[in-house]
Amino acid sequence: MAEVATSATSEQLLVVVDPVARRSDGESVRIAKDVLGAGAGMKLCLPDGPEEFARALARRGSRRPVVVGDDRALIRAVALLHRHRELAGCALSVVPVGGALSLARSLGVPTGTVAAARAVLDGVERRMDLMVDDSDGVVLGALRIPPLRPAPAGPGPEAAQDPDDVPGRPWLRTCQYLVRTLVPAGRPSRLAAAPEPGPSRLRVEVDGETLVDLDQPVEAVSVAPAAAGVASVEVRPVSVGAEASPLLARGRTVTVSGAHFRYRADTVVSGPVRTRTWVVREDAWGLTVPAGR
Repeated sequence: MAEVATSATSEQLLVVVDPVARRSDGESVRIAKDVLGAGAGMKLCLPDGPEEFARALARRGSRRPVVVGDDRALIRAVALLHRHRELAGCALSVVPVGGALSLARSLGVPTGTVAAARAVLDGVERRMDLMVDDSDGVVLGALRIPPLRPAPAGPGPEAAQDPDDVPGRPWLRTCQYLVRTLVPAGRPSRLAAAPEPGPSRLRVEVDGETLVDLDQPVEAVSVAPAAAGVASVEVRPVSVGAEASPLLARGRTVTVSGAHFRYRADTVVSGPVRTRTWVVREDAWGLTVPAGR
């Protein structure tokens, strides 16, 4: 991990450049370093991977950490500070660089490199809510549980293995070829069809009250920040005939349980799990944003 210190002109910064940002957009990284270095005392860290990224944050001392990278780098920094119980007393800054920047934008950070770097120098700290789950994972923005994807079909021509994966059975290739050629032109072949996502059967509880139970299949569940200290929960039931109205609730604690499910928290897909609880922590972390936003 390379480290470079510049002469101090005001506040001391620890600038940690995510390795993905260096590889994907070296020019934006250079611009960010030039703007930050011209406006503050800066110690520059160029970690080669997640472990060095974590060590750089842990050794920041009194310097304010600035992450140069995409949404995943921002999430990683928040998760590390939370894990070490240092998040509440640490104002974090980010200069978005990379392909996935929608989370940073939604949090009020400019996605232009110069504007974001100037916001680090001249902006203000905004306290934000954080959702923390029962495995100590964090959610900065929103999470979503999509429909379940069913397992492939059982034995039959449509679920047969690729003959290249079945040594000693070259006749299988011939059989599959015959099946494909005999399917009528207007009928789609099931051989190449991917299984469609199916409804989930989940119990969703908000502050201990059941919003939807296992007997009502749902298409999707989403949880997003709402008022201070509260999350907004939306459950979309499976519609039969007329479109079903979404089920809405607000609360501090959200528990989802049922069949194994995956969920997307910010940009990260996790699971499968059988149950997960998220708790909203009000004003749990601080992010530097432009003044007036």
